[in-house]
Amino acid sequence: MKKITSIATMFIVFTSCNQKETDTKAEGVKLMQVSREWSQQAATRDVEKILSYWADDAVVLSAGEPPLNGKAAIRGMIEGSFKNPGFQISWEPKTADISKSGDMGYLLEDSKITVTDSTGKRVTQNFKTVTVWKKQTDGSWKAIVDVMSPAPSPKD
Repeated sequence: MKKITSIATMFIVFTSCNQKETDTKAEGVKLMQVSREWSQQAATRDVEKILSYWADDAVVLSAGEPPLNGKAAIRGMIEGSFKNPGFQISWEPKTADISKSGDMGYLLEDSKITVTDSTGKRVTQNFKTVTVWKKQTDGSWKAIVDVMSPAPSPKD
C-alpha cells in the first residue's frame, strides 16, 4: 500500500510540475493582433471570413437592439449591414486581459461604424466595445460575446 501511495504522490508532483504557466501578457498581445486582423477582414466585406472569428454560439449585444444569438443571427446582421453601400466598420483594441489559465480573455476596443443615411450623407458613429474571447481546442481564439455601446460625444 505504501508503494502505491508513493507512486501516486510522485505522479501528482511530476504532473503538477510540468503544467505550463500561461504568459498572459504575451497571450494578450496575440489576442489584440487577432482582433486587428478581424477588423481588416471586416473591410473586405467577405461574410464567411468575418463570421469565422465568432464561435458558433456567440452573442452580439448592441445598445437598443435585441441580442443576436448564434452565427445565423450574426450572419443576418452582417449581410444586412452590407446592404448599405456606405457601410464600413473598424476597430482597434486598446487593452487585453487574459485569464490565468489562458483559455478566456476580453478586449476593450474603440470601434467606428460609417453608414450612408437616407439623404445620401455619410454618418460615422463611435463606440466603446467589449469583446469576450475563448481559446479553442486548436489554439485559436473565437469571440463569444461582443458588446457595443455608443461612445460619448467629444466635449467642445
